[in-house]
Amino acid sequence: MTFVQHLIELRDKLLHSVIAILIIFIGIFPFANEVYGFIAAPIISVLPSGTNIIAIGVISPFLTPLKMALIFAVYLAMPYLLYQIWSFIAPALYKHERQMIVPLIVSSTILFYAGILFSFYVVFPVIFGFLSSVGPSIVDFTPDIQYYLDFVLKVSFAFGVAFEVPIATILLIMFNITTIENLKKNRPYVVIGAFVLGMLLTPPDIISQVLIAIPMWLLFEAGLIFAPMFKRKSPTEPTNDNDPTEPSKDSRKNDANHNDESDDEDWDDEALDAEMDKIDGEFDKLDKD
Repeated sequence: MTFVQHLIELRDKLLHSVIAILIIFIGIFPFANEVYGFIAAPIISVLPSGTNIIAIGVISPFLTPLKMALIFAVYLAMPYLLYQIWSFIAPALYKHERQMIVPLIVSSTILFYAGILFSFYVVFPVIFGFLSSVGPSIVDFTPDIQYYLDFVLKVSFAFGVAFEVPIATILLIMFNITTIENLKKNRPYVVIGAFVLGMLLTPPDIISQVLIAIPMWLLFEAGLIFAPMFKRKSPTEPTNDNDPTEPSKDSRKNDANHNDESDDEDWDDEALDAEMDKIDGEFDKLDKD
């Protein structure tokens, strides 16, 4: 395919992806308020009785559910988006590479969704329970509808990406960027990095930091367990099946050809010596005459 044909195919893939997102968005938007109520359940459960989320902006009650429906449409369309990416790059891959990439795409999608669900059902109740209990008693804890959505999307996306640690580990080993032994040797740095990343991605409390750091560490260990299944094997030299010390057929054939050439060279030397002796004999006859 020419460069222009690749661009046309890329345009088609992007167009199909946008259409899929729009179709899901159209299906979700009529129920956006109900979906937002479901998302707000973790924080509503810790608010004082009779307290609700507020809207500071004039058009926030409309724009916030709209934004939520669009982002949810992207999340739900993720398998189809990955399929479009896969169908675009698959022709450039070898057969064994295609066989390895397909399970990685499926597992990465499942892990991304698992990270989002983990944040919603495990992390958010702990975080909101902590935040609602540490404020001064004279301050009413009434989050804004837009700020709450931004916070939930940020943290849930961070957990979705954090759950991709096994895929990143497998890819590093599969493409020979590092080795399993090297990763095991640097395990303490990985654990420290997980806690630092947890500190950056979550609110400033030790509970939420631990809730993201420990799963990342465990998922890193899972990546080390499954990485040997995807490790590329280096090509081996051809050897005889019966005796490893016995030369292969190709080497024996090369040795035979080399011996034949040596015999030809020896025969040529003997013939040349015979001719030289014959010439010397002729010169001796001429000298006697």
